[in-house]
Amino acid sequence: MLQLSGVSVSYADGTRALDDVSLSVPQGQFCVLLGPSGAGKSTLLKAINGLVIPDQGEIHIAGRIHHGSGRFPVATIHQSIDLVLRASVLDNVLHGALSEVSAVAAMFGWFGRQREREACALLERVGLSEAHLYRRAAELSGGQQQRVGVARAFMKQPQVVLADEPVASLDPRTSRDILQLLREAARERNVTVLCSLHDVGLAHEFADRIVAMRAGRIVFDGQPCTLDEMSVQRLYATAA
Repeated sequence: MLQLSGVSVSYADGTRALDDVSLSVPQGQFCVLLGPSGAGKSTLLKAINGLVIPDQGEIHIAGRIHHGSGRFPVATIHQSIDLVLRASVLDNVLHGALSEVSAVAAMFGWFGRQREREACALLERVGLSEAHLYRRAAELSGGQQQRVGVARAFMKQPQVVLADEPVASLDPRTSRDILQLLREAARERNVTVLCSLHDVGLAHEFADRIVAMRAGRIVFDGQPCTLDEMSVQRLYATAA
């Protein structure tokens, strides 16, 4: 489903954010990225999403080479949640389908009854009731806003979901709720998830596979049970 071959990214200041990264993530897998700040996790997600263009290497999504432009079946869940706070919960979820409607329809919020029904079903799936539909996103708690973010991502009917520290600003219980929700929704739809986290415990709990990065390179790739305490200490100690 998702294939990176020899991908490298350098920034203008000379920083080599990704250094010859090769990675294959099959359909339906929940893969967690671990690593210290500056390891390259966010840059990797941006490269897959087309926000950063690699200096070298190739990215394939669903069998097609990704050139950083065009429509690809990829949705992103952000750490900052990134909702339109003055808009309703329903409208925020419908924004996930913006690429599927014309500019005029998007301007006037014409998404059609079928998409509205789909958005309502997704909101119900993430645990938000009909009473939330027309509330402004700004009125919701952080956990509720991230639930809207998950629903919006799946509104795009993606084959790949990229989650960049989606629970960084949430309390431990809410973090587990959101990750459980994301994993279940992905499994129901056989969607590939690549999720960056800082919390090793959450990675062990929710990941099908852990990929650890340091200094732009992959330094571990395996099942959660094979990432032991010594490996974790080495991963983060070098960043001190």
